[in-house]
Amino acid sequence: MTRSDGGGRQGRAKALANRLDGRPVVLVGMMGAGKTTVGRRLANRLGRQFIDSDEEIERAAQMTIPEIFEQRGESEFRAGEMRVIARLLKEKDIVLATGGGAFVNLDTRALVKAEAVSVWLKADLDVLFERVSRRSNRPLLKTADPRGTLEKLIADRYPIYQEADVTVFSRDVPQDNVAADVIGALLDHLKTR
Repeated sequence: MTRSDGGGRQGRAKALANRLDGRPVVLVGMMGAGKTTVGRRLANRLGRQFIDSDEEIERAAQMTIPEIFEQRGESEFRAGEMRVIARLLKEKDIVLATGGGAFVNLDTRALVKAEAVSVWLKADLDVLFERVSRRSNRPLLKTADPRGTLEKLIADRYPIYQEADVTVFSRDVPQDNVAADVIGALLDHLKTR
């Protein structure tokens, strides 16, 4: 990378931070789309705090997400998730990565639309499945056919994720590249507003 590229990237990040004027950036998308990894890089570039809503939910519940699903069920998890996200959206200058089902919840989606700028990190089935197969902490994929389950989740959720303010493709490139794509997409989106 040349100095001018770094300066250009820095300048674009600074321009975006100014345009956002403290408004939260919320990353939405499927498990494995890269919301946490890209979110950390994006927050770093924008000089913002990064927050993972799943970590905040676990802290508030004093349980892991798989334990919450097992002991309280998905509907109780979603209610708690909405409360935590509502609290977090009151913060300024954050990049918030949400769980895969958060934006699917109508009330949570309305909150995000009212209080933040949303970015859908979109990835294809093969990329997602390869990434989520590396971890065993995905309660929704504890099925006889995890790939089929993931395919069904994509079919159900992608039409809803399209309601995000911008869409950026998460692919198998360095996640810094995806973070740069997010900055560019947000700058373009905010220019038209």
